[in-house]
Amino acid sequence: MDDIMVDIGISVDKLSTLQRVLMFCLIAMAAYLLEFFCRKVIVKTITKVTARTETKWDDYILNTKVLNSACHLICPVIIFFFLPLILDPETRLLFYAQKLIILYIIVICVMLVCALLGGFYEASAEEAGLQHHPLQGLSQMLKLIVIAIGVIIGISVLLDRNPVVILTGLGASAAVMMLVFKDTILGLVAGVQLSANKMLKVGDWIAIPARGVNGVVTEVTLTTVKVKNYDNTIVTVPPYSLVSESFQNWRGMWESGARRVMRSINIDVNTIRFCTEEEMARYDAERWTEGMERSGGREVNLKVFRHYIEGYIARHPHVDKDAMIMIRQLQPTPQGLPVELYFFTSTTEWKKYEYIQADIFDHTIAVVNEFGLKVYQSPSGDDIMSLKSINR
Repeated sequence: MDDIMVDIGISVDKLSTLQRVLMFCLIAMAAYLLEFFCRKVIVKTITKVTARTETKWDDYILNTKVLNSACHLICPVIIFFFLPLILDPETRLLFYAQKLIILYIIVICVMLVCALLGGFYEASAEEAGLQHHPLQGLSQMLKLIVIAIGVIIGISVLLDRNPVVILTGLGASAAVMMLVFKDTILGLVAGVQLSANKMLKVGDWIAIPARGVNGVVTEVTLTTVKVKNYDNTIVTVPPYSLVSESFQNWRGMWESGARRVMRSINIDVNTIRFCTEEEMARYDAERWTEGMERSGGREVNLKVFRHYIEGYIARHPHVDKDAMIMIRQLQPTPQGLPVELYFFTSTTEWKKYEYIQADIFDHTIAVVNEFGLKVYQSPSGDDIMSLKSINR
């Protein structure tokens, strides 16, 4: 730099303090104007060009944050280049000023790389094939590594030591570092396992009863998995707990497009009996026994009822016809004989699912009396009052 100044007729040694200050102001102003031009013209031009391309990756990787971070390097680099002209090389002030500028450049470079990693994460999160991977946790881990490298390089610049020597010194404190970053390390390992086994992704409906979790995964990071419950509460769970403990993921149900219904009603055992000929004739006329396998003797009203309900569910427009439909008896209880309805709705939407099964059970309970059956329920106050009136 001194040789360049001599060639253009300027003697650095003969510059006064005022001249050096004026030169610094001119250089700083020129650097600022160049950075301003890049941010206002070049950055906007690149943004417009990337917006017109068909690919989406360049929109995220060359976003405004990345380009502005790159523009911030202009001023410190120019000032560092011309700094020997402004400060006397024989003083320690030049040495310390160069150190500070180098540190500032390191900080800007770290911010630039982190912005690039953030752009890569946003771009990859839009890809359908990568959405089931916990990319945010991986992005955070890479940012931590970049920051750690920046800190090591910064310390080596301040101490005038080789970065390898700094790393060797940090190796002695590895045990302390393991304790400090325990959750981060466990989260990284758990994130890799969750990703490799495709156990979890953003948008999955998971349930962990022991932790009060029953909702949709909104975010997966190195240290936490955020779940928004259906009561709009937010629950945070450590990623490694999802690997070490069990949880229920309803993704398979969503992907299949069908949701299971498995509920039962209790039939009063005292109302289960053989059907009369008149009743069977009426059932045949109503076509309620169509397709029913006959036993060869007198038919039981509960059997006819089960066959009718199975046919009713099979004809329902919102029931999945390709999935299993079954009406079965469970173990008798003191509250009656449970008759379970097992089928799948053709939608997984919660509200529609509840309305469909409510509609089917409304019909089931209403039609029970047509077969001479009664639904069991514990005696209420009205039942006790009616018994008292009979005894009187």
